[in-house]
Parts: sequence; C-alpha cells; structure tokens
Amino acid sequence: MNSSEFESFRLFLQEACGIHLAENKQYLVTTRIRKILQDNQLESLSALVDQLRRSRHSKLREQVVDAMTTNETFWFRDTHPYDYLQTTLLAEIQKKPDSGPIRIWSAACSSGQEPYSISMTVEESRRQNRLSSARSVEIVATDLSASMLKQAQAAEYDKMSVLRGLSPERRDAYFDQVSEEVWRVKPAIRSRVQFRSLNLLDSYGGLGRFDVIFCRNVLIYFTGELKQNILTRLHAALKPGGVLVLGSSEGLAGASELFEMIHCKPGIMYRAL
Repeated sequence: MNSSEFESFRLFLQEACGIHLAENKQYLVTTRIRKILQDNQLESLSALVDQLRRSRHSKLREQVVDAMTTNETFWFRDTHPYDYLQTTLLAEIQKKPDSGPIRIWSAACSSGQEPYSISMTVEESRRQNRLSSARSVEIVATDLSASMLKQAQAAEYDKMSVLRGLSPERRDAYFDQVSEEVWRVKPAIRSRVQFRSLNLLDSYGGLGRFDVIFCRNVLIYFTGELKQNILTRLHAALKPGGVLVLGSSEGLAGASELFEMIHCKPGIMYRAL
C-alpha cells in the first residue's frame, strides 16, 4: 500500500460513514482489508477503491464498511452508566408527566451487548420496585453494519463473548444455554429491543425522540466538525431534559452549550438543556 492509495481509502471511508482514519493506521487497514481483497480477486487497495466508487450500494461496499467499523464490545461496559440508569434515571423519568413509553436509544450498538445490557438493567429496576411494571420501555438499537445487526438480532453469543463483563448470576438469569458453547438472550429481554440500520451521518427524524441516548465510544472516530454535528442532532433527538451517555474518553466537542453535566460518581452524563 502506498501513501496515495491509503489517502484515497481514507477519503472513501470518511465519505461513506464519517470515520476519520489517522495517518498511522495503514497497518489496521491492511489487516482488516486483506481478506476482502483476496475474496474479490483485487490486486491493490486502489483497485478496491475504484470498484467501491463505481457502485455505491454494492455488497463489497457493505463488507468494507463492516470491516472498518466493527469495534470491540462487551456487557455492562464501564458499569456506572447502567448503575445510574437503574438507581436514578429510570425513577426520574417515571415521575415526569409523560405517560408514553420510556424510550432509550443505543446508537452504534455493534453486536447487541449494549442494548441487551440496558434491557437487563430495566428488568432489575422493575424487580427492585424502582420502575413500575405498568410503564413500558422501548429500546431502539441502531448500527451501520448489516452483519453486526444480524448478529445482534440473533441474540446468540459464544462462551468467550458471554464471559466478557457478564456475571454468572446475570448469565443464568437472562440467558438460555443453547449448546455447550452458545447462549441466547431470553425472550423477555429481547422483546424490549428493536434493531434498525442507521448511519450516524443520516437523519434521525424517523426514530422519534428519546429519554436517554447511549452513544458510547463512537465519536472518537469522527473529525471535530462531524462530532459537533452529530452531538447537535443527538440533542434534537432527546426529549426536554433527556440524558446523553457518552464513552468515558469522549466529551461534548463544540456542543457544550446544549447540555449540562450530571456527575454520577464515577462518570459523567449530559442532560439536554
């Protein structure tokens, strides 16, 4: 891969899904794209980019975006967002005059661990009488990757995946063991979650408005200008006083005037002004 090929690929990826690849990511591109080049009998990265630009809705384009946007995920990541949701947020939302369902958006949900962790948190909040059984909860989970959405909807995880962040007690309570190596999320937990395909660069209008938005460990991949744009539109997708949950290493970029900080001790969330 020469520098001009890499630059062309960087430009394609930013146009396709907004991801900004640093100049030192040539090795990452090589390792993630090699098999796609082999499978499609393409001799170089420039040949791949040429083919991608000729067909904007091809299976090849989907494969490339999948390869470059699939990120590590696990259950109850960082813990504190789920603890605060269970102990405080759900009870606060329930007290509001809005009688409709509590709506939570898991943006860039990957293989489903985040939205199902949210659903388990809702279940535990009900069992502890912090949330009335009469108040329904809708969890909308979106991702750009078709393969990740397919995996998330199947709700089946291998032993290694189940071990990452999930206690034995939660595994036994919320999963059915399908085989020695596979566990499936129980129907009661799955039923709250609906999965939809969405590019964060596209409109969010069709999703409706939310009480809580989880958009964690995603903004780090975008330029400053795109971060501000996405944060502004996430704010518009929140109900008045709704709460935005970002990753532990992420901040509000140029949209700080739209939110106030909530100190969760540990961690920070952001309430829409």
